[in-house]
Amino acid sequence: MSAPTDQRILVGIDGSESSMEALRLAAGLAEALDAPLEAIACAGDPTVLDAELLVDEEALRANHERILARTVAAVFGEDVPGRLTTTVTHGRPAGRLIAESETAQLLVLGRRGRARLLGSGLGSVSHACVAYAHCPVLVVRH
Repeated sequence: MSAPTDQRILVGIDGSESSMEALRLAAGLAEALDAPLEAIACAGDPTVLDAELLVDEEALRANHERILARTVAAVFGEDVPGRLTTTVTHGRPAGRLIAESETAQLLVLGRRGRARLLGSGLGSVSHACVAYAHCPVLVVRH
């Protein structure tokens, strides 16, 4: 296993204000820990979005790339951290983030994303990640 400072801090991005706040906080932690920072947006699983709709996977990916780029620009402006990488992936967000957490020292998420399903104050993705992630999870309240 690599030293903690070699492991990335992973941030789930969905374009919400909560995910922007999570990225801000994660950037500060990454700088303090001299760790790489990765912002990841999950474009979802087109097969489960709606069986009646024909989903263009490339358009879905491009949309999430725009969300990720807008979020990074909104949080950092011209002052983007040098060790920040961005990734767009397919799959269900909770499942992808949990899988990615195996190689992270910390997973940072906003408290609530676009969906506000659970009465616990956590969104469905943050709720699942808190329960099943392979590393510590920090849920940021916005």
